[in-house]
Amino acid sequence: MNLRQVVLDTETTGLSAEDGHRIVEIGCIEIVNRRLTGRSLHLYLNPERDIDAGALAVHGLTLERLQSEPRFGDVADRVIGFLADAEVLIHNAPFDVGFLDAELARLQRPRFQSLVAGVVDTLAMARELHPGKRNSLDALCERYAISNAHRKLHGALLDAELLADVYLAMTRGQDSLEIAIGDGGEGVGVLPGEQWPPAGLRVAAASAEELAEHAATLAAIGREAKGQALWSRLEGVEAPQAGAGGQVDFV
Repeated sequence: MNLRQVVLDTETTGLSAEDGHRIVEIGCIEIVNRRLTGRSLHLYLNPERDIDAGALAVHGLTLERLQSEPRFGDVADRVIGFLADAEVLIHNAPFDVGFLDAELARLQRPRFQSLVAGVVDTLAMARELHPGKRNSLDALCERYAISNAHRKLHGALLDAELLADVYLAMTRGQDSLEIAIGDGGEGVGVLPGEQWPPAGLRVAAASAEELAEHAATLAAIGREAKGQALWSRLEGVEAPQAGAGGQVDFV
């Protein structure tokens, strides 16, 4: 089973989509089975409105610079096509999803979360892993020894690249699990030609009661995580969907 994820970031004209602010840049980085594929999507957009001074100080994109760029409606199909079957990873997801929903609503398109396989808020994930600590992208880069010295201004593609590295570092403990039950058929630490299990080693199979308890535990983890437990994904086991209508609920 291939797990396709896309790290997404946007830059905007201001802080509130409800006040009519627009997206000026979109950056996406593809990850398949926890490996960067080299595929990306990077677009600048003409927002058709002024850019707040605070936003300009963050990303440095002026309206004059963006006048010749396409409008969101011109590239909507391209964006949706790149993201369609992916679990989308976003730092502070409610912010970006709110802007994407507003852009899609102008085109009378469905809401963003109905167009993708799921949304993961990496900020919420980081807060659970590091409670009481700073969990901005810069803070996480420092914590996981990921160089961001070239990040003088925010940029959607640059920030998506950094977040991809941060996400893989935050979830690195899952690597051994993926290797252990991957498609290769060889156990961890087993050299070619070695017998597995070793002769004389007794292997106890789980009982039906234990398997049922295991399934119940995975379902509980899925509900808590508002998605699927990693083991369920790798086994291809269906987990309960989070929220009404299959949408992820943000807290």
